[in-house]
Amino acid sequence: MGGTGATAQSAFSTPITKNDPYTYQVGFGNSFASEAIPGVLPVGQNSPQKNKYGLYAEGINGTSFVAPRAENQRTWFYRMRPSVSHNGYGPYPQNPNLEANFTPLNPKVHMSPTQLAWHPFDIPSSDKKVDFVDGLVSVAGNGDPMLREGLVVHVFLANTSMDKKAFVNSDGDMLILPQQGRLDIQTELGKLMVRPGELVVIQRGLKFKVSLPDGPVRGYIQEIYGTHYELPELGPLGANGLANVRDFESPVASFDIDQSDWEIVYKTGGKLFSCTQDHTPFDVVAWHGNYVPYKYAMEKFIGVGSITRDHIDPSIFCVLTAKSKAPGVPLADFLIFFPRWDVASQTFRPPYFHRNTSTELMGLIYGDYEGRSDSFKPGSISYETGFCPHGVSWEVYKQASEMELTPQRVHEGTLAFMFESSMMFGISDYAMKTNKRHEHEPGMWNDLRNNFLERIQEVNADLKAAGLPELGNQ
Repeated sequence: MGGTGATAQSAFSTPITKNDPYTYQVGFGNSFASEAIPGVLPVGQNSPQKNKYGLYAEGINGTSFVAPRAENQRTWFYRMRPSVSHNGYGPYPQNPNLEANFTPLNPKVHMSPTQLAWHPFDIPSSDKKVDFVDGLVSVAGNGDPMLREGLVVHVFLANTSMDKKAFVNSDGDMLILPQQGRLDIQTELGKLMVRPGELVVIQRGLKFKVSLPDGPVRGYIQEIYGTHYELPELGPLGANGLANVRDFESPVASFDIDQSDWEIVYKTGGKLFSCTQDHTPFDVVAWHGNYVPYKYAMEKFIGVGSITRDHIDPSIFCVLTAKSKAPGVPLADFLIFFPRWDVASQTFRPPYFHRNTSTELMGLIYGDYEGRSDSFKPGSISYETGFCPHGVSWEVYKQASEMELTPQRVHEGTLAFMFESSMMFGISDYAMKTNKRHEHEPGMWNDLRNNFLERIQEVNADLKAAGLPELGNQ
């Protein structure tokens, strides 16, 4: 049995369809109010002596109490039973593929100076049921949740829905990207249906469960410690562009009446614990606040780019960012690469060969992404640590150097993404030892011959004409 506070579809959220039956509130960072039954939210206060229908008030703070108003995140729940109503905590079977500490002190974390890649990880076979929590596999990261700075990139591989089971990540916010199959996510604040091509962010400390309406699923997660995702500043772009505020969608209040046994799994300091209770955790009848999960359809991103010459840095494709403790330096940027026009004149249009301070980890949701040294398929991963030289393959370089520079569509039917961080990454034991791992083939650049030396006569002729000494035989 359940309830919802929405009776009419908003003109600004995703239309209700068979593939997404839920209603949403729109806007990024808004302070929302939602009631599954009218009149439940108290007027003029958060914690009255008595709540309607005997509900309990429960607050959750996603930032410190004294955080500046613009940064303060909190929500009030009005629920049938508060979260303290459980039977105590105990250990949960540890997931050997889950890692949280990515400092060099951890012997299960490896460093790599070169480019690495992984073919898509296999979804568990049907002879063993694996849900979202048990199917988490850590790939790479930095920092530690106890230090409240860092991040970790996971892959999730699941073949069964969570049943009478919820998950709470006490370590960090999770940005979740399904690559195969939809995720039907029930949270304390309501429900979200998330398909490949959409992202969903579930903040630290919130309870949720994941059901699989399409069967087995695979996807990517970026978990950040000690900070929250924000929209990047627009700077000289002005008031509009990139990911627009109105295109983010949050759930409306929805509750279940369920007095059966449930298990709540907590991830705390990278370790798993659980508690049991004799009622559903999804019993919130109304809520208000701005500490709220949200989703975003990445096809709505408003791309910008060069309309004259030269290749602009990938920061123009930033959907979400998260601050580090160093002013002006992001802990994490989430970038996407999608169908768009390329019109730059007199320009090598693909990414130029480069080395940069950021660590880059790429994935592919759907389509094809050229220039990799392997068959970069949906579900694959590509990785370059900070200052590791990288760039497109010889074939892509040659084609881009010789092509007619007419306006062209690029990445048609493709959605790729990059997790970028100012910090270096360590690689998990699982990711380093799996047979899915392979190094980028350095031979992809063997044909980048020394054109300068092959044209030494032309160079000397120009030097002589300029009255400068010619180069000797090389």
